[in-house]
This record gives sequence, C-alpha cells and structure tokens, in this order.
Amino acid sequence: MTNNREETKIALKKHIVEYLNLLDIKAEDITDDEPLFGGRMALDSIDSLELIVLLDREFDVKIENPTEGRKILTSVNSIVDYIYKSKDLV
Repeated sequence: MTNNREETKIALKKHIVEYLNLLDIKAEDITDDEPLFGGRMALDSIDSLELIVLLDREFDVKIENPTEGRKILTSVNSIVDYIYKSKDLV
C-alpha cells in the first residue's frame, strides 16, 4: 500500500470494479464521496461482504464490527480514511 491517499483511492476504485464485477462502471467514474450503497452503484449486502474481503486481501485491513462496517463502507473516502486509520498513517 502506498502512503499517497490519491494513489490508494485509485487502487481501491480499481479493486471495487474488479471484485464486484461492475460491468457498467469504470473505476475512474467512481467519485470519492459517491455513496456506494443506495446510489447509482446500487451495491447490496453481498457486495458489502465482497468489500470486506477486498479490504482484507488487498490492504490487510479487517472490519469486525458490523455497525462500524456500515460507516466505513459508505464511500471511497470513508474506506480510505479507515485504511489509513487502521495503519496509523493518519
């Protein structure tokens, strides 16, 4: 993982498209504050599990509390904030 937040956001967006098999969405079309659930991306509960797996595999970050997970998986920015917080890179 890079210490550059912008590079981390780009990598995360690419992983989201790949892991969730989003055929109609390109990584560069995902905005940093765009809601991942309930918005244009229309992700569901299965996608949230895939995101948790993605974070563990690609960024070595675990989400163990479901309530916390809802807040973390809100947007690309919230996920990157959590990654950096978990890695003490804030």
